[in-house]
Amino acid sequence: MIYERTRTGVRRAICGAVALVAVAGSGGRAAAVEEGFTSLFDGTTLAGWQANENPASWSVKDGAIVCKGPRSHLFYVGADPAKPAQFQNFHLKAEVLTRPVANSGIFIHTAFQPDGWPAQGYEVQVNNSQQDPVRTGSLYNVVKNFTPPAKDDVWFTMEVVVSGKAVAVKVDDRVLYEFVEPAGVTGTRKLSQGTFALQAHDPGSEIHYRNLRVMRLP
Repeated sequence: MIYERTRTGVRRAICGAVALVAVAGSGGRAAAVEEGFTSLFDGTTLAGWQANENPASWSVKDGAIVCKGPRSHLFYVGADPAKPAQFQNFHLKAEVLTRPVANSGIFIHTAFQPDGWPAQGYEVQVNNSQQDPVRTGSLYNVVKNFTPPAKDDVWFTMEVVVSGKAVAVKVDDRVLYEFVEPAGVTGTRKLSQGTFALQAHDPGSEIHYRNLRVMRLP
C-alpha cells in the first residue's frame, strides 16, 4: 500500500507539472520559457555549469550542449560555484539527441567531484544503441530498461520527476517506470538532495542536450 500511494504521488507530480507547461513552436519542440520551470542552460554558453576532468569534451553548438570526448562530467552549479544549486523534489526536462553507438547519462542528487564517475546520486541512462545493453531511461544498476524508447539522430524529450523516495522517468510523454527507493539504502548512491550532471562517457560517444529546465516540487 505504501508503494501504491507513492506511485500515485509521483503521477500527481507529473500531471501537475505538465498542466502548467505552455508548449509552442514547430516540430513539437517546447517553448524556451515554460510556466513554473527555470532554465538551466542559456543556449549559448556553459555559464552555470562546471566540468571536471577533460573539460574539452564539452562545447556549445546550435543551441545545444555537445558532449564528445574522453570521460568527463558537467555539473550544474548555478550562479555561484562556491554554493552549488541543490535540488530535492523536482521535475527535470531535457531535449536529447544521441548519435549512433553513443553512451551518456543525466545524474540526479549528485555533487561535484574533480574526476571519476560520480559517486553520489543516481544516473538516468542515455543510450539508444551503444554496446551496453542498458538503454535510455534506466536508473543505472537499479532499474534496467533493455528496449530503447527513442532513436538515434532524432531529438526526444526526457523527463525525471523525483518526489520523496519516488522517481519516475518519461521519454516523449511515455512513463517508462516509477521506482520507489526501499528503506535502509546506505552509501551515497541514493536519493537525498544535490545537483545535476551530464556525462561524456567516451571519445566514441556524441550526445546533444538542449532546453534543460527544472521545476522545484514541494
